[in-house]
Amino acid sequence: MLSLEMQHKDRYKYYKWKRAMSLNTIETPLIGVEGHIKIWDPQSGEVFVRRRNAVNFENMSIAIANLLANSSGSTSTYEISTMRFGNGGTSIDGLGAVTYKATNTSTSAGALYNETYSQSVDETVTGTTDNQTIASHTSPNNYSDVVVTCTLDYGVPVGQDLQDTGTDMNDTYVFDELALYTANNDLLTHVIFHPVQKSLNRKIQVVYTLRIRSSFADL
Repeated sequence: MLSLEMQHKDRYKYYKWKRAMSLNTIETPLIGVEGHIKIWDPQSGEVFVRRRNAVNFENMSIAIANLLANSSGSTSTYEISTMRFGNGGTSIDGLGAVTYKATNTSTSAGALYNETYSQSVDETVTGTTDNQTIASHTSPNNYSDVVVTCTLDYGVPVGQDLQDTGTDMNDTYVFDELALYTANNDLLTHVIFHPVQKSLNRKIQVVYTLRIRSSFADL
C-alpha cells in the first residue's frame, strides 16, 4: 500500500496531467481572419484606396469549416467566387462631406447596400491571373494569406463614362463599397471607402489580402 507521501505525489501527478489536457489550454490559440485592400491603377501606379476590411464571421466560419471538411462538392459552394462592387456605402452632403455607412457583416444575410457590378475572381473561370484567388504561405509563419486580384480593364464595365471627371457620386460605376462572395452567394467581407469612379480611360485593380492566423503569439 502506498504511503501518504506517495499517494500525495500520485495525486499531484494526476492533477498536473489533467491540467495539461484542459480545454482552456488547448483553446488559447484562436483562429483569426483580417484583411485589407489596395485599389490602384496598375498602369500609372496611382493608388486610390488603402483600407482594412470587415469580416462576416458567421459566413466565414461556415466557409472555413466546410472547406476543411471537403464539403464544397463539385460546385465549389464555399470558395471565394466573385468580388462585387456597389455605390451605396456612403452619402455626401451639399458641402462635400462624406459619411461612411456601417458594414453589413453582423448577420449571415449581409449584402452590399447597392450592388452595381460583379467580377469573377476564380481563375478557372476567368482564365487569367488578372482575376484570380491564390493561397500564399511562408514557413515558419503561423499565418497564411488568401490573395484575391480583381482587374477592371479599360472596357469594363459596359456603359461607364468616357473620362473620370464625373460629378455624380451616385453614378452606377462610382464605387464606394466592395465585398467578397462565395459561390453560394454568401458575403464573406465588406469594405466601405471614399468613392472611386471607374471610367473608360483607366484600368482599376483591387488587390485584396485576407490573412488567416492560427495564433496571435507573435503580435
